[in-house]
Amino acid sequence: MNDSTSVFYRKLNKQLPLIVRGQGVFLHDDTGKRYLDACGGAMVASVGHGVKEIADAIGAQAATLAYVNGTMFANRPIEELADELVDLSPPGIDRAYFLSSGSEAVEAALKLARQYHIERGEPQRHIVIARTPGYHGNTLLALSASARQHYRDLYEPWLVDVHMIPAPYPYRAGEHGERSSAMTGDALQEAIDELGPENVAAFIAEPIGGSSTGASVPPAPYYGRIREICDRSGILFIADEVLCGVGRTGKFFALEHYKDADGHAIAPDIITLGKGLNGGYVPLSAMLASSRVFEVMQRSPHGGLVHAQTYSHHPVAAAGGLATLRFIREHDLVRRAATVGAQLQSQLRSLANDGEGATLVGDVRGIGMLAGIELVADRATKRPFPRELKVAEQLVAAGLRHGVVLWPNTGHADGRNGDLILIAPPLTISESEIAELVKLVRESLADVARELAATAR
Repeated sequence: MNDSTSVFYRKLNKQLPLIVRGQGVFLHDDTGKRYLDACGGAMVASVGHGVKEIADAIGAQAATLAYVNGTMFANRPIEELADELVDLSPPGIDRAYFLSSGSEAVEAALKLARQYHIERGEPQRHIVIARTPGYHGNTLLALSASARQHYRDLYEPWLVDVHMIPAPYPYRAGEHGERSSAMTGDALQEAIDELGPENVAAFIAEPIGGSSTGASVPPAPYYGRIREICDRSGILFIADEVLCGVGRTGKFFALEHYKDADGHAIAPDIITLGKGLNGGYVPLSAMLASSRVFEVMQRSPHGGLVHAQTYSHHPVAAAGGLATLRFIREHDLVRRAATVGAQLQSQLRSLANDGEGATLVGDVRGIGMLAGIELVADRATKRPFPRELKVAEQLVAAGLRHGVVLWPNTGHADGRNGDLILIAPPLTISESEIAELVKLVRESLADVARELAATAR
C-alpha cells in the first residue's frame, strides 16, 4: 500500500503504477515502462489514447460554454449528439437522455420503466427481471439488477428485490445445450408466469455478455424470442449496451447481430450506452428511449422523468461524445471492429493450443473487438479453480509485469468460483499490435501456469 498519497484509491492494498501518457493502444508510466492496453482501461478507451481531435473539441466547448443546468436550458452539443444517436438507433428509438456513467444510465432506465407503467395506470408493475451471471452497475438499483455476489454481500440490506433468470452462457449451458431454457429465452417466460405478467415492469440484459460472462454470445434466435415474450406481456425490454455498444462488437449496437423470425431488426424499448460513447475522454452515458415510452412520459403530470442529476445533459461531455462518434465514423471503426476483430478472435483462440499456459484456457470466445478467455482447472470437466487461488488476479498481475493490461472477472461459474479475463482493446489496434497483445498474454499465462504448479507441489 502507498502511504505517500492523499488519494483514496479504489484499491488500497497495492502500489499503483503512475501513468503519465497514453498514445494509441499504449500507456506509459513515470519510469518509462510501456503497457499495451488490451482492455481499454475498463472496456472504455474505444478510439485509443491521445486523440487530438477529441481533446480539441472538449477544450473548445469548455471555453465557449462549460455548464448549464439541463432543467433550465438546452445546449447545442446535446441537441447534435442526440440527433446523431437517434439516426444510428433501431426503428422506434427517437429520444436520448444524457448522464455521466453507465451505472447512472441503468439507474435512469429502470426508474423510467417504473414511472412509465405508473403513468399508464399500472402501478402494480414493479418487478425487474435480470440475468445471472450479469452486471449492470454499482449504484444501488443497478447493483440490485446485477449478479455480482461479492459486491452484493456488503450492501444486501439496501438492495431491492430483482428476479434473476439464468443467462445464456454457451460454454456452461449444461447437458441440454442450446435447448435449455436459458439458451432459448424460455427462462424469461417461465419467470413471468411465476411472477404474474401484470406485476413485471422490465427485463434488462446485455445483448452480448460483458465481463460477467466473458463475451458470451447468445444463440441467434434468442432476442427474437425475448422481444416476443416482452411484447405479449407488456414488459419493457432494456438493452444494456454500456459495454458492448458503440461499435465494440462490429455493429454499432450489439443487438444488431440479431433478427426476429421474419428477419427484421429487433428494437428494445430502452437502450443504455456509456464507455465507448465517450472513449474515456469525458464522463458521459446515455439512455435512449422509444417513441411509445416517450409519448407516455410527455403526458406525465410530473413534467417528465422524476430523476435528476446535476451533470446530466452536460455540454462539455456532449462535445466529447460527439467528437468521439465522429472519429468512429470518419475512421470506419465499426466496420474495422468486425474485420480486424475477426483476426483478434482467431489469434486469441490459439492461446488454448500453444504455450506453457494453454492447459489453463477452457474457452476463448467473443465477437468483434470483445473477447473473453475463461480459465479452468480441468478442461475436460470445465471445473473452475478454487476462488482462493485468485487465478484471474494472478493473470492480471503477470500481464502488468509483461506490459499488457487485462481485465479480470470472477464468480461466473457458480456465483463464487470462476476466473476469466476480458480483452477489449481500442478499435484502432493494428494487426501487428494484435500479434504483440497475444504474445504478451501467452507469456503471462505461462507465468501463471508455473506459479500454480509450484503452489501444488
